[in-house]
Amino acid sequence: MVPASAPPREPTPLPPDRGLPAPRRPSVNASTARAPIHGQEGPVAAAAVVAGRGGPRRPPAAVRPHPRRLGAALPQGARSGVPAPGAVRGAAGPGCAREAALDPYPRSGPGPAGWSPRPREHRSRPRALCSPPGPPGGSGASWATRCWRPKSRELPAYGPCHGCGLGAVSSLPGRSLGAPYAAAGHAPSKPVRPPGAHRLRYGIVLDAGSSHTSMFIYKWPADKKNDTGIVSQHSSCNVHGGGISSYADNPSGAGQSLVECLDQALRDVPKDRHRGTPLYLGATAGMRLLNLTRPEAATNVLAAVTRTLTQYPFHFRGARILSGQDEGVFGWVTANYLLEKFIKYGWVGQWFQPRKGTLGAMDLGGASTQITFETASPAEDPANEVQLRLYGQHYRVYTHSFLCYGRDQVLQRLLAGALQTHGPHPCWPRGYSAQVQLQDVYDSPCTAAQGPLTFNSSASISLSGSSEPALCRSLVSQLFNFSSCHFSQCSFNGVFQPPVTGSFIAFSAFFYTMDFLRTVMGLPVATLQQLEAAATTLCSQTWSELQARAPGERAHLPNYCAGATFMQQLLSRGYGFDERAFSGVTFQKKAGDTAVGWALGYMLNLTNLIPADPPGLRKGTDFSSWVVLLLLFAAVLLAALVLLLRQARSAKSPGAI
Repeated sequence: MVPASAPPREPTPLPPDRGLPAPRRPSVNASTARAPIHGQEGPVAAAAVVAGRGGPRRPPAAVRPHPRRLGAALPQGARSGVPAPGAVRGAAGPGCAREAALDPYPRSGPGPAGWSPRPREHRSRPRALCSPPGPPGGSGASWATRCWRPKSRELPAYGPCHGCGLGAVSSLPGRSLGAPYAAAGHAPSKPVRPPGAHRLRYGIVLDAGSSHTSMFIYKWPADKKNDTGIVSQHSSCNVHGGGISSYADNPSGAGQSLVECLDQALRDVPKDRHRGTPLYLGATAGMRLLNLTRPEAATNVLAAVTRTLTQYPFHFRGARILSGQDEGVFGWVTANYLLEKFIKYGWVGQWFQPRKGTLGAMDLGGASTQITFETASPAEDPANEVQLRLYGQHYRVYTHSFLCYGRDQVLQRLLAGALQTHGPHPCWPRGYSAQVQLQDVYDSPCTAAQGPLTFNSSASISLSGSSEPALCRSLVSQLFNFSSCHFSQCSFNGVFQPPVTGSFIAFSAFFYTMDFLRTVMGLPVATLQQLEAAATTLCSQTWSELQARAPGERAHLPNYCAGATFMQQLLSRGYGFDERAFSGVTFQKKAGDTAVGWALGYMLNLTNLIPADPPGLRKGTDFSSWVVLLLLFAAVLLAALVLLLRQARSAKSPGAI
């Protein structure tokens, strides 16, 4: 056990709390707020880039700012998406590059240092990556962008920088952006489709999570009309081993771990589509934590995976660390896109926008958790607000990511808390015991403050479980701080959050935990009260009882009690769901054949598959209106039949004239 006499260790100095910044414009050098631990994850200082639709092949050297235009600034000479030597992340330059989205005819040339245009007949729809020198009004502060090579202490990003196409995205209150490049005075031209454009196109996203990496291959029709068309999942692959952040001491192993899934991608994507298939890698909270404590190791890991990815014939678009805000917003976009909350294709052969509102999204990963939902009023904390323009509609979205509140990090924090009590683990089942390596417990910045000042990193402790639901609930409640709030209302840890409204979809570890309670334990979980009772029942089980119920899940069985208790408290006490709001939460893994998560929204953004402008839409009619119209039509039809029958009888009667 940890020596009782050891004084508590001082927490490792971390960057200042940026979770609650004062309202201000982000400066051009602020790429991403360095994320402190325990839920105060910094916001993205980057706004998604609005894709241009037309314009000349080589835009002018400088473009005047437009009040509805946001672009990604590139230093002078960065024609291929690679900044000029000495470029600083966020530094605005007069240069402007244009990239082709999903072009089956990649550029030729000597490489990043050169740029050779494609023949005009072989150009797909171009994307403008121009940036104004500052926001409208000439305040002197420039828009911050996502696609920059960082300084050593910022979030690393590798590979060419490409424009984002999620309509218009702005983390600044009151800024609704999203006019196409043509708004700057350039007339759009109709794109020339290359031969074979009627075939499917593909995109690959590697989701480099904290505990594992997954690869998703998406497909969509190449001849989609008006920038619409449903993107679906073609195939997927789970990488063996841990997440890429676990290779901090062996960076080359991170790249090697991806080979098996990348080889599968070579088989799943038709060979003639390889060169035009974009390939992305996005790393999440595991790499965000590594970048906080060991930025050089994070840089080396990303460089290693980049070397592996560039060896494949796909169109590699870069490997980068996503911010918590990115992760939340892209997950929200994925859920609403797949469930057709933005746009639907009607039976009359036209696109229309449903009248029902969007779904909120809740993601529970390994190292962080996110909540994102549409809100009508501006956020009191600008760091928690993102504005988007999709299919001609404006969306004001609240989002927040809590670092160190992912399932794996919560389990580590509870383990560290149990070691501090010098007793058994109340969330583990009675009859279960394990050898705990102290280095594994206190190696994370999420648990560093809970460890003793000095300890033998190679030492291990035998810890057993006690199956005590009440003590487990008390241990979990210590993870949440409700003592202070500087806004009208907060979730926890002083983070602003408006009341949850509407329906929600919960995925990732939310789904797996709820599915275990329903299918393995056979417990009802339709209400918050039932969920709390189910967690209590689960935490009362012994190790032998749990093994009898799920013999094939031995590795995860000891932690289901802690996971269920944490989920119940996070939803009820943390996010503020009451019984009525909880009834609108759906726990779901997939929508159709496509997994729900941030990966699809990320690809839709970077490949410009969701336009900012409406594609010839018409408003959908409410369901009740359809019922009234159908009943009216049936009544008219019935009246006509009755009238015809009466006329027929009148004609056949003997006394008819």
